[in-house]
Amino acid sequence: MMNHRIIARLDIKGPNLVKGIHFEGLRVLGKPEFFARHYYEAGADELIYMDAVASLYGRNSLLQIVERTSKEIFIPLTVGGGLRTLEDIQAVLRAGADKVSLNTAAIANPNLVREASRRFGSSTILVSIEAIRRPDGTYEAYVNYGRDKTGVDAFDWACQAVDLGAGELMITAIQREGTRKGFDLELTRKIAESVPVPVIASGGAGNVEHIREVLSKGKADAVSLASILHYQLIRESLGHGDYSDEGNIEFLRDKQSASKISGASVPEIKSHLEKNGIACRPPAKAAVHG
Repeated sequence: MMNHRIIARLDIKGPNLVKGIHFEGLRVLGKPEFFARHYYEAGADELIYMDAVASLYGRNSLLQIVERTSKEIFIPLTVGGGLRTLEDIQAVLRAGADKVSLNTAAIANPNLVREASRRFGSSTILVSIEAIRRPDGTYEAYVNYGRDKTGVDAFDWACQAVDLGAGELMITAIQREGTRKGFDLELTRKIAESVPVPVIASGGAGNVEHIREVLSKGKADAVSLASILHYQLIRESLGHGDYSDEGNIEFLRDKQSASKISGASVPEIKSHLEKNGIACRPPAKAAVHG
């Protein structure tokens, strides 16, 4: 039986962890290192660090955060946002990342996926696909953190990315992202059933049942979770005050609003899945970075 992965996704802007809806209206939640260590200790299987504005400015500013994280957290770490060249990828891997996530640069230059997989290994290359459902039922891939249309069919791109050498795909339905209304099961299942590599479902988890559905009905191999984990931790840790005074911090200042948004912890999620016959990975026992 497959052991499904629970992956904590941390979208980062400057020094802060942020979260929005449909990738818009980003609100500051705290310092990413605080959340990352908690999820590691709680039993998350992997972490994803995503620079929320890197593609707009053509750079990834996470190297220092990645270096600090990789020294203390010993589960696989994927880093994305603003990676446009083999040199960019190499710099992130040298900083301590285990995998990289490519989206904007991969669609602009598909050959980057082929070259990166040959140089660093396909298991190191994750292609992230952010998609919006068109009126005719097809899905279009978007880039630049879900801001820009490409005209590229998301399903066709998923198959092409794997043919080019991507070892893993992460699928985000932008219309579901941050809404807490559940994953897009149709999009996830169609891609998962058509490619021979693991598929990570991302965007939309509002409760543990949504996670069970996308792993069973959506055929995903793993889930990437943000809001459901972040708001649970904030509820448990109100007043930790570990954030930089920049960006939209009104949410953190309003303790009453912060305490009203429900979530779930990694142990709660894994317990629910196991009770419903969905196997999860056991907690990591040893370091994997190196």
